[in-house]
Amino acid sequence: MANIRNTHFCVSELAMKTCNILLSAVTTIGALIGVVPCGANASDGARAETLELNKSITRRVYEEGLSQGRFEVPYSTDFVGHGGRATFTHADGMAEARGWREAFPDLNITVDKQVAEQDLVAVRWTARGTNTGTGNGIPATGRAVEITGTTLFRMDDGRIAEEWTCADSLGLRKQLGLSSTPAAAPSN
Repeated sequence: MANIRNTHFCVSELAMKTCNILLSAVTTIGALIGVVPCGANASDGARAETLELNKSITRRVYEEGLSQGRFEVPYSTDFVGHGGRATFTHADGMAEARGWREAFPDLNITVDKQVAEQDLVAVRWTARGTNTGTGNGIPATGRAVEITGTTLFRMDDGRIAEEWTCADSLGLRKQLGLSSTPAAAPSN
């Protein structure tokens, strides 16, 4: 049973890592070719204000919610989250966020980069913390970790309506000592 669970987890980790790489690449390519501009021009004042408001709301997810445990960010009533192949509700997402705060009481997430266009905000973030508690199925290891991730948010009237998150879950498990490294292929 443990081997099946480990195999399933390895496949899930690979899918999340691939998703993270693809989302990061799409965001970077979009910014470089001008599909996702880094800001609005001065003649588009109302649009620029909306983009800045959307960026400030999504920044609060990390600075207030995950880093401080203050979960007051506005979400739409029909919010849908996407993580890997699964979808989740706002209640599920809040339970997971609280689980991360339990597992890493000193969790601090910094927003490294934000790019906004129309109703979308892409956020590149870095999470740091020490695993001194239990949460989200992670036993307390006492180890300090640092991982990165990318989240794409869709906004609707000043509320988060949808999100897609990809994070380095394999790197997290390795730093916690919870993931074994596969055996090297035999050399000829």
